[in-house]
Amino acid sequence: MSFNSTLRFDISRRTLSNLTSIATLAVTSTFILTGFAAQAHTPELGDFQQKPILADLGMLKALNVPISYADSANNLAIAYITPQMEQKISEAAHRLNKCGGFESLEGTLSPSASFASDSKSIIQNLVDYKRKNQQYAQTRVRRLAIEPKPAIEAALADLKIENLQAWVQWLSSFPSRFNRLADPNKHIAPMVDRLNQMIAAGKIPAKVDLIDHQNTKQKSIRVTVQGTSRAQEVVVLGGHLDSIAGWSGSDKAPGADDNASGSANLLEALRVVLNQPRPARTLEFYWYAGEESGLLGSAEIAKAAKAAKKNVVAVLQLDMTLFPGEGEFNIGSMTDFTSAWLRDYLVAMNDTYLKIKILEGECGYGCSDHASWFRNGYPTVMPFEARLNTMNSNIHTSNDVLSNRLNFKHSLVFSKIALIMAMDLANSNITQPFH
Repeated sequence: MSFNSTLRFDISRRTLSNLTSIATLAVTSTFILTGFAAQAHTPELGDFQQKPILADLGMLKALNVPISYADSANNLAIAYITPQMEQKISEAAHRLNKCGGFESLEGTLSPSASFASDSKSIIQNLVDYKRKNQQYAQTRVRRLAIEPKPAIEAALADLKIENLQAWVQWLSSFPSRFNRLADPNKHIAPMVDRLNQMIAAGKIPAKVDLIDHQNTKQKSIRVTVQGTSRAQEVVVLGGHLDSIAGWSGSDKAPGADDNASGSANLLEALRVVLNQPRPARTLEFYWYAGEESGLLGSAEIAKAAKAAKKNVVAVLQLDMTLFPGEGEFNIGSMTDFTSAWLRDYLVAMNDTYLKIKILEGECGYGCSDHASWFRNGYPTVMPFEARLNTMNSNIHTSNDVLSNRLNFKHSLVFSKIALIMAMDLANSNITQPFH
């Protein structure tokens, strides 16, 4: 997971000094536009040693990273960073149990004469969509309700804790799933083999695809269950498959909670889905590449979906589900950069099926792959193992392993969320009531 929040940054003077010295590589200028200000750092044209990122303004300021374009009202900023800057950002964030905490804009934004207008457009579109969600949350007059269905109740009972345990144990047995390893896909081929075996054992057809990326050699995995009567409408269920523990990739990174857990939840939900009738809407299960380095896989996938005008009606992100920091069956629901309508849907499914406690919280921009989809205008929801201040403190270290601190009964709730969306939402005609 890639966390950004209002946590206090305690960065050493040496770190800030290093960041400042790196910043002198940049050329400085200032853009002032209505409601926005770009300041202190715009790369020279043709400077390919820097890449653009979108992140929380407060985090970048705390790290003294030169800002290229900022929206202070919404705490968002675009910065061009060198590899050294990225290392410093990641090192500082990891010390706070965060991760990269940003979205890479490589392939979306580049140094050019239209930099100011392009930057404004990226942030303005994001802010406009965020504002629509806030307006819906403030003005909605009725609450969503879900009628219980015996078929869904039977399917939920078929989810197995022991399967979750086996998947997490297997995924965390890889020394690392870091996207910058010499072989960043060592876990991908055996994962695909297992998915194909699961599909062969199921009752309905599904297809496994590998997705190549421009900004990482690691591949994302997609499993598609083609819909029937509303196949052009897509429900996305995703989580990142990579792990990290240290910038260089030399550290052991088992990533049991972050994010073998969310990956396992999706695998177990898929197993049950494959033994149900085909849904009306198409299901796409994703295991994203390179989330820990700036949402690399999901950023390209969501961008491509928007370019193709893909009708994605909902996006679920599962990232860390094993540590019951607020107590068993008390889960978090991130309210920033997620859909107010889908958060209502989460509450409705809880009322009907889950009967747990949902605690709202925030995690900042770029905390996980849902941000990529949200920025492209798609409805997203991100249930989480707890609220941010009680999350698993062992993530991004070699200690993120199976232990008695983790709770698979708690984690099974998230497989239930994925399965309900796959069987209820994917068989309905409801959509977000605004665009």
